[in-house]
Amino acid sequence: MSSSQNKETLLHIVGIQSPIIWENPNANRMAFSERIENAMKEKNDIDLIVLPEVFTTGFSMNIDAIDSWKSGKTLDWMRDLSKKYNVAITGSVAFRFEEGIARNRSVFVKPDGSFECYDKRHLFTFGNENAHYQGGEARKIVEFRGWRILLQICYDLRFPSFSRNSMSNIYDVALYVANWPEVRRHPWRTLLQARAIENQCYVVGVNRTGSDPNNIAYRGDSLGVDPYGNILSDADQGEALTLVCNRVTLDGFRSKFPVLEDAD
Repeated sequence: MSSSQNKETLLHIVGIQSPIIWENPNANRMAFSERIENAMKEKNDIDLIVLPEVFTTGFSMNIDAIDSWKSGKTLDWMRDLSKKYNVAITGSVAFRFEEGIARNRSVFVKPDGSFECYDKRHLFTFGNENAHYQGGEARKIVEFRGWRILLQICYDLRFPSFSRNSMSNIYDVALYVANWPEVRRHPWRTLLQARAIENQCYVVGVNRTGSDPNNIAYRGDSLGVDPYGNILSDADQGEALTLVCNRVTLDGFRSKFPVLEDAD
């Protein structure tokens, strides 16, 4: 690709997978600051950095120990880094609110300081998430640098109707941030490919690694998948994945095989 090519033709995404320090927002912000800095040193063309689900605390049901929406600390931290590096930053955070409720909230922050939110629609009842968190209702598509990006969180991956793409509400990239256990890694990898195929879109799945105090192990397996379902980037147990989304490839495939026109 020529360096003079329209910026909106390509979207460069980096997903950072790593262990999460249990119930310690300050320590996690510091750790992810270092990882983001390292990622920016390695690549100077990044548009979007994706962090895992509940990246400041881990998948905790202890509402008193999770992040505070009112404090603004994590949002301000994301805004500062987004502006500093001129990239969008997204990931989900377990937030508690003044009214005594909590939400698993994906925050998408842009370099100009603006942000959009998506609250996890499908709470993981098997892990008792529904007893502690309030679920969202509507899905969220954000626009950034000419790309339409669907925000999804972990368990949402198992519900294909919620992510169904169509010409009336079309998106180009689906982001799945997760705390997805190693024991279920095969469904994780398979469903990410399935979402790309059925929705004719790029898919990025960013998962954590390490383990938590509940003795749950996380392998990572963060993937970048193209609209054909091909895995273009596989972080396995490493720290980061990179994916370059190509507008020409995406639009060309949709034009040649117009599946989405029959989806409405």
